[in-house]
Amino acid sequence: MSAERRGAGSAARWAAALPRHPWPQRQRQVCAPRVCNRSRSPASPLGPGERGGRAHLGAATHGHSVRRAPSGAARAGAGAAASRRCRMAAAPPSSLSYRTTGSTCLHPLSELLGIPLDQVNFVACQLFALLAAFWFRIYLSPGKTSPDVRHAFATIFGIYFVIFCFGWYSVHLFVLVLMCYGIMVTASVSNIHRYSFFVAMGYLTICHISRIYIFHYGILTTDFSGPLMIVTQKIIALAFQVHDGLGRRAEDLSVEQHRLAVKVKPSFLEYLSYLLNFMSVIAGPCNNFKDYVDFIEGRHIHMKLLEVNWKQKGFHSLPEPSPMGAVIHKLCMTLVSLLLFLTLTTTFPVTCLVDDWFVHKANFLTRLCYLYVVMQASKPKYYFAWTLADAVNNAAGFGFSGVDKNGNFSWDLLSNLNIWKIETATSFKMYLENWNIQTATWLKRVCYERVPWYPTMLTFILSALWHGVYPGYYFTFLTGTLVTIAARTMRNNYRHYFLSSKALKLVYDVVTWAVTQLAVSYTVAPFVMLAVEPTISLYKSMYFYLHIISLLIILFLPIKPQAHIQKQPQTLNSVNEKKKD
Repeated sequence: MSAERRGAGSAARWAAALPRHPWPQRQRQVCAPRVCNRSRSPASPLGPGERGGRAHLGAATHGHSVRRAPSGAARAGAGAAASRRCRMAAAPPSSLSYRTTGSTCLHPLSELLGIPLDQVNFVACQLFALLAAFWFRIYLSPGKTSPDVRHAFATIFGIYFVIFCFGWYSVHLFVLVLMCYGIMVTASVSNIHRYSFFVAMGYLTICHISRIYIFHYGILTTDFSGPLMIVTQKIIALAFQVHDGLGRRAEDLSVEQHRLAVKVKPSFLEYLSYLLNFMSVIAGPCNNFKDYVDFIEGRHIHMKLLEVNWKQKGFHSLPEPSPMGAVIHKLCMTLVSLLLFLTLTTTFPVTCLVDDWFVHKANFLTRLCYLYVVMQASKPKYYFAWTLADAVNNAAGFGFSGVDKNGNFSWDLLSNLNIWKIETATSFKMYLENWNIQTATWLKRVCYERVPWYPTMLTFILSALWHGVYPGYYFTFLTGTLVTIAARTMRNNYRHYFLSSKALKLVYDVVTWAVTQLAVSYTVAPFVMLAVEPTISLYKSMYFYLHIISLLIILFLPIKPQAHIQKQPQTLNSVNEKKKD
């Protein structure tokens, strides 16, 4: 069998094996060896959840075959350049867009736009949530209505959006919420965090496994796992905060744990409102219970402003910051991200990474650069989903984080990413800290700061388990563990040599930026490819270079004392002792 046929067979098997994920893209993307299909199906916006959305790569299971290259003059006429780009395959039958467990009232709009109905439902809910958020802030402000009314309306809207988008699948969210509230009410405070953690993560994992391996992810329509993941985060975070507030001594808590500790168990209405409010139930992000209750009760902004001494600045009363500027700015970013998604993401699908040209013909440097381009093209969908969700919360008046160093009001308390810092990151750590920020913060608070052994590895494992059970996740997070340790070792051994002058520092920043961006592309590719076969194919084509380099650094470079990061944060006792000194 020729290399060309092997490449076609690999792509076809991968396309057939890969199910939809995680918010359902009905467009089918395929890569043909050497010759790429020139037709395109209408591109679609992204979907809900912390995972944003990845294009569905399965085609063969729905009758879309991988086109094989013609022979002779036709093959020569296609040219080598054509083999370097994959195009969208023909759109699937329109009847597929009707298959959803959610509402079908927008089916005519779905047919008109050529976008799957479940995606239309998601975008419609988010846009309606944006309008509802403005109404909520203006007409149900804390000064006009009681906290119970605000809790009730936020919950009712959220439940309606969930049912509209997911239909009977929404039962999974409600069952998990009710089970964990039962734990919240009945369990002892010494074990409430353990029981909540295992029940919530266990239920989420069972849903992941059942949808993928039992009921066949590619056959089911609407993906409810995004909202379920957000609810799981909130359940676990609240359980740990209740445990900190009622089951631990204040002096044993870190400063951050003490600030977020919940001293009184929430009522049923507060619990439902926190987990199912319309601002975050569809696409997140995760937030803290105390911050949410302060927002509902009207203390959210003032408590942040009290951290700044306004009297010294000449103010006699606290100002009332408006979120309109932040909302408009984020909506503009959302629009730009959508345009980039409709162009870049559909032009450079991830399936091109198993194309015959990429695997067998391109040289190593070309493969590395093309991998970077494909991974860059996969980002706009995350930028779109997360920035729009952030704008919805801000429009409701939630998300105020205080005053920045320039004296401007900041509305990034719930922001899930910092695009500028992501694209200019000069270290793996800096990249991760600015990508999916709220999930990274959640992992740090419930795992990294609390586990006694191997915090980095266990945090990566929890992250992979929370995302799902696709093998690609575990390839990514295991590779990420190696890269994180290796990058930390290199930084602590060599960075100080480049701080003596601005020129050397600039050289260091440029080199580390390039290395970081390429390393991230290599590390996260399996996260998008999902399956084992394409991941191993990619690793082989890249000669496992990042794995080898990371292992050599870890094994042969000394780890200096400053490389060890203090895992446990300072407790109130240690802070008080320092103040006394």
